[in-house]
Amino acid sequence: MRKYFGTDGIRGIAGESLTADLSFKVGKALGKLLTEKKEHPKVIIGRDTRISCDMIEQALSAGLTSTGVHVMTIGTIPTPAIAYLTKTIETDSGIMISASHNPYQDNGIKIFGPDGFKLTDEQELEIEHLIDNSDEIKNASFEKIGKLYGANELIQKYVQHIKQSISGDLSGIKLALDCANGATTGVAPFIFGDLEADIETIGCQPNGVNINDNVGSTKINTIAEFVKNNDVDMGFAFDGDGDRVLAVDSKGNIVDGDKIMFILAKHLKDQGELKDNMVVSTVMSNIGFYKAIDEHGLQSVKTAVGDRYVVEEMRNNDYSLGGEQSGHIILMNYATTGDGILTAVKLADIIKSSGKSLEELANEVNIYPQKLVNIKVVDKKAAMEDSEILDECKKVEKELEDNGRILLRASGTENLIRVMVEASSDELTDKYCEQVARIVRKKFEVK
Repeated sequence: MRKYFGTDGIRGIAGESLTADLSFKVGKALGKLLTEKKEHPKVIIGRDTRISCDMIEQALSAGLTSTGVHVMTIGTIPTPAIAYLTKTIETDSGIMISASHNPYQDNGIKIFGPDGFKLTDEQELEIEHLIDNSDEIKNASFEKIGKLYGANELIQKYVQHIKQSISGDLSGIKLALDCANGATTGVAPFIFGDLEADIETIGCQPNGVNINDNVGSTKINTIAEFVKNNDVDMGFAFDGDGDRVLAVDSKGNIVDGDKIMFILAKHLKDQGELKDNMVVSTVMSNIGFYKAIDEHGLQSVKTAVGDRYVVEEMRNNDYSLGGEQSGHIILMNYATTGDGILTAVKLADIIKSSGKSLEELANEVNIYPQKLVNIKVVDKKAAMEDSEILDECKKVEKELEDNGRILLRASGTENLIRVMVEASSDELTDKYCEQVARIVRKKFEVK
């Protein structure tokens, strides 16, 4: 079991579990791996808007340069931009400092390999071993210490990459952007503006502590209300680091990742760009999504929850589209990770070229009522193995048969147990979700 890395990098409360000392050791560990392969390797570092990013960035940079690594700091930039630039400008690694959709007190370190993909489990375990033995890592001699460079201008390479992902522009489209007071704030409005879209913005005034604070993709009702009260065609809400996006139509109806994937899949199929007509999704995707996929001659394969598992399946089989209900959408012909801005631009382009509204395109997917309950627990591993909870899940599954399902899973980044139920009515989702949640709360909930 991994000690520091979760499903999406290293996460923790800044200054408590994710300290300057740990960040320095991470930099030193990564630096040792890279300098074993070549002299003066290069690493780029990006960040979101959290106040703790300064501390972590400087500690990482110190650890890296102390081993002889040259470091380029880009500043505030979305996670997918770091993945893209790591590969494009041929650096040896890329680091993003962010805790994605979490509140500002949390932060994280995501590491990318030279190919723009996140590290493998084996590479993460190797780094963990070096972190715990960082005192044994030798510092570079005085003439080989790494240098630190500012590289803000690289953001423009990412901007051009996104703009070139479509052949035309977005003129005639009116939309709203919610940047979650996060990493997309300084990029998304300019990209859509350059593409001639008429835009309104919210969540674009970061102050270090307001990232994801009642804005962004995890607070989708904020953009939904804004769209309903303003004359726009649609709205897009990004998360804190910009690797996911959710949409709302002109009436404020939520268009989640499942519907976005369906719209993209149908379009890519028509364009002959969808390998094997396959969409890679996770076990969290709605039954209605799979029914719509089948009805339109598309195929699907399920993975465990987490965009890393979606990407792994896509890479293994050279698939071109995959994602999660939460809004991580991977368009492998353009990106190595989920990219909220890219997805939003492609979706807006489809709407313009089809002449249909987002509501019309999304309504082809009939989403089953779904309820998800998150329960903060003392021990998520014990809860997932508890016989009483598992027996109750089997009982619910039998009663639902083919008209729904139940999914019990532990969060990969927090001490949470998630109980998700899909059924033919809201009443049934409430009933069955509560049946299982009641037992989890009774036995394991944090008091």
